[in-house]
Amino acid sequence: MIIFTDIVTGDEIISDSFPMTEVDGVAYEIDCQMVTENAVEVDIGANASAEEAEEGVEDTAIKVNNVIRSFRLQNTSFDKKQYLSYLKGYMKTVKKHLQETGKSDEEVKDFETKAGGFAKKIVTSFKDWEFYTGESMNPDGMVVLLNYREDGTTPYVVVWKHGLKGTKV
Repeated sequence: MIIFTDIVTGDEIISDSFPMTEVDGVAYEIDCQMVTENAVEVDIGANASAEEAEEGVEDTAIKVNNVIRSFRLQNTSFDKKQYLSYLKGYMKTVKKHLQETGKSDEEVKDFETKAGGFAKKIVTSFKDWEFYTGESMNPDGMVVLLNYREDGTTPYVVVWKHGLKGTKV
């Protein structure tokens, strides 16, 4: 299994145990599921008295996104202007990382072009996105994007491909 961490913060962002689809050569889309986490059910083996009302445990089952929960991503929020400002700084950081890791000028330019095009897609549908940071909540790190497929119920997350470092575990 490969765990992908944020190049800025080192936070675990995703793993290849979730199906990843590359989009526009610059991002990955990962389908998620809403799963129910149940409360602990305790059976002490006793029968409820016929004279007493059955005493039950309060049901605290909740629905959670499996990817968000698995990687302890933290919800955050942006208005469009704040997000654009963040994204500009983050893309500079990724570009610098690519240059420092020996990527060619052509590869860096290709990243910039594709990232700009993908960012425009995000901004045009800005109101549809939810935003998450890594566990450290470092504002300089990657912001994971969450949206829903056309059916309106299937969630998926988007991460920046070049902002990840894979480690085989």
